Amino acid sequence: MTLETIFSAAGILAMAGWLALLAAPGRRWANWLLAGLAIPALLAALYTLLLAWHWGSAEGGFGSLAEVAALFRDPGHLLAGWVHYLAFDLFIGAWICRRGTAEGVNPWLIRLCLPPTFLAGPAGLLLFLGLRLVRR
Repeated sequence: MTLETIFSAAGILAMAGWLALLAAPGRRWANWLLAGLAIPALLAALYTLLLAWHWGSAEGGFGSLAEVAALFRDPGHLLAGWVHYLAFDLFIGAWICRRGTAEGVNPWLIRLCLPPTFLAGPAGLLLFLGLRLVRR
């Protein structure tokens, strides 16, 4: 299996979770079982496998921005980093849905936070946290 195939499969898997959240943000099967647990766990397992598979195959590290750039020049490490983003952003999106539902946030406002979380995880989280602050 090529890295491109793994990239595509991981993206499709993550997209299934995001579509479930958009369709049913307040439903347990979407915000907990599928997008909050099953898909992030599968992506986390894939991340761990990629990391183990490519361990020591690239220069670089985490001590400076230049080291991180060198590390991500290796396609295997770059893919592992991408899968890391897919897993964590989806996990946060599911948390937003669960927390918003528990706090009685309108489902459309919850949905409003999901695209920024998908595209730029921390920005979507910040939007949701700001929404919660304004509601209080």
